[in-house]
Amino acid sequence: MSIVDEPLYAHYLAKTDVDHPMKQEILDSQSTDFQEVVENVVMADYITPHVFFKQMSHHLMNENKSFLLSCENIILIREPREMINSFAKVITKPSIIDLGLLNSLEIYNYLVDQGKKPIVLDSNDLLKNPKTTLGRLCTLLSIDFEDNMLQWEAGKREEDGVWAPHWYANVHKSRGFKPYEKKEIFLEDKFQALYKSCLPIYNKLKSVSI
Repeated sequence: MSIVDEPLYAHYLAKTDVDHPMKQEILDSQSTDFQEVVENVVMADYITPHVFFKQMSHHLMNENKSFLLSCENIILIREPREMINSFAKVITKPSIIDLGLLNSLEIYNYLVDQGKKPIVLDSNDLLKNPKTTLGRLCTLLSIDFEDNMLQWEAGKREEDGVWAPHWYANVHKSRGFKPYEKKEIFLEDKFQALYKSCLPIYNKLKSVSI
């Protein structure tokens, strides 16, 4: 399997005024042209039978999403309190756009309207029972499940984007799925309105998750 890490990140940064860590390095590492990325990266020929593109839903912004109809789409969701708490460690004032939930719902609705219903996967379900959840996902994608999907070598991957030092530290330390532990997360008052905005969107997507 080939892996491509967030090919539209530079496009997103170039089209917005958001300030992310290593912004200039990201802009220098990728094309900022949406159509060029779609044609030369997403729709390119690969030597492997399967290609996995890790995308952030808000990176697509208001662009033409028709290329998604040529892909099998998985929308990964996370409980908003946990997501806000994690995101705020890197971006101090995240917005609902930064978190991608609105865009994820938009993409879901678009694909359903086009007769291409995506798979919705809740990260907590994956952590609670990775073998069963991954097995179900593989079945839906017509991919054979293998036990080695449950573990990996610690450290960086050659496919990682240049932004990896700011976002992937915990992933690089891991060797597999850790047992799920429900954490009591306290959100500061400044995040309460954001949480209340995110929760109904999350619940709607959660209701159609596998």
